[in-house]
Amino acid sequence: MVEIVPGVSRTFTEFLLLPNRTTAECTPAKVDLGTPLVRHAVGATASIRLSVPFTSAIMQAVGSPRLAVALARSGGLSFLHHNQSVEDQADAVRFVKNFKAGFVVSDTTVRPTDSLRHLVGLMKATGHNTAAVTEDGSPHGRFVGLVTSRDFHSARHDLDLPVAERMRPVDTLTCGKEGITLSEANTLLWEGRLDCLPVVDGAGHLQHLVFRSDYADHKQFPGAVVDAAKRFRVGAGVNTHDYRDRVPALVAAGVDVLCLDSSDGYSDWQAEALRWVKREFPEVPIGGGNVVDGEAFRFLADAGADFVKVGIGGGSICITRDQKGIGRGQASAVMDVAEARDAYARSTGEYVPICSDGGLLHDYHMALAMAMGADFVMMGRYFARFDQSPGKKVRIGGSVFKEYWGEGSSRARNWQRYDQGEDKLHFEEGVDGYVPYVGDLGDALALTVAKIKATMASCGAASIPVFQSTARVTLVSEQSYQENAAAVAVREDADTTLG
Repeated sequence: MVEIVPGVSRTFTEFLLLPNRTTAECTPAKVDLGTPLVRHAVGATASIRLSVPFTSAIMQAVGSPRLAVALARSGGLSFLHHNQSVEDQADAVRFVKNFKAGFVVSDTTVRPTDSLRHLVGLMKATGHNTAAVTEDGSPHGRFVGLVTSRDFHSARHDLDLPVAERMRPVDTLTCGKEGITLSEANTLLWEGRLDCLPVVDGAGHLQHLVFRSDYADHKQFPGAVVDAAKRFRVGAGVNTHDYRDRVPALVAAGVDVLCLDSSDGYSDWQAEALRWVKREFPEVPIGGGNVVDGEAFRFLADAGADFVKVGIGGGSICITRDQKGIGRGQASAVMDVAEARDAYARSTGEYVPICSDGGLLHDYHMALAMAMGADFVMMGRYFARFDQSPGKKVRIGGSVFKEYWGEGSSRARNWQRYDQGEDKLHFEEGVDGYVPYVGDLGDALALTVAKIKATMASCGAASIPVFQSTARVTLVSEQSYQENAAAVAVREDADTTLG
């Protein structure tokens, strides 16, 4: 006979937070939103932490390299989607890893005999406007000069000229020697009023480039999520079908963390994939999911998952519940899994963070998710609205929107994520639509962060762990919603007030 799980399947919208005492030390400015991304020993610091508890969904409509850069700069992390070729996904990882760093291995390198036309094409492909010139055109060839987009103009110079005609030769440049520290390199950049410092070895071979813009970027965004080499961190989604080919390529490209992407992660296939990755690449963290209860969490944690995603059917464009009748209200799912996570930590001494994925309609829902136990959240619709997302901008009825489509839609046809039998998508589990265009990610995310910090301060919590241990919530009735929804006539003309 079917088992009826006690309790009602509840969503975030059914709850409100009760304020706790706010001390003089607990102000929004002092709230710390730092959180662990991956498994770690209880009492220790995770190898990867986020400055803000936000990750982007593993979706074509969301996961672009541009968005990954913007989100890492703002303190979060993006997962690049796997519904593309292995080569394209690895290239996207490389783009993010090479975008900003301390010591950069040049990915825009030419020979002195290459044409300016070839250089223009290479700069367009990499998005960089500074190229190293080496004898053989390799990143570590014998260094002979630098050329930037300011050294020539396509309308003024013959693009069939060799790069040697417009480059700045090595004997006119300031170079650092191999072994120089990043602090010493930045000193040379600023004292010499340089934009780029080449670093060469004793034989004159190029090793790295150091850019002044990276120094300024770091000072402007001190909470950026970076690795030991000051490169932006980036994640990548993988599936349970081609992971043996995809994972090695992503690791070679420099990916920081992986995540198995499935609408239902409670499966032997996902456990097998987790064990394979942990055996072949033990240094690379990998998450699992999605799940909606503690039993499924324990299954994936035992298989080696470094974090677990929670949520089935709660996404704004997910119709899995309608099509298959499976899922759970996101609030109930998060609380159940959080209880299992804490029990797992007590019994094993290892803390496996959980991610709330889906069901976040308002900014305060993010605060509720963390109060109920989530260490960080994953969002699709939220990030699809920004300039940095891949969707096109369209104008509808005088308003501007961005395209947004689900991985289970016919447009995405991500059969690897939705296992429906055979290598194809028999029916849709997502829709294709639009979301209101907002603008730049950084500006909107800063507003969301401000709201969450203010909420946590009102609840007397200056950190996410304190929030999780002290937060109080109350169920909300329909009448409670109507209580603060009285109709107010909107003033259309401020000059027509009556005396």
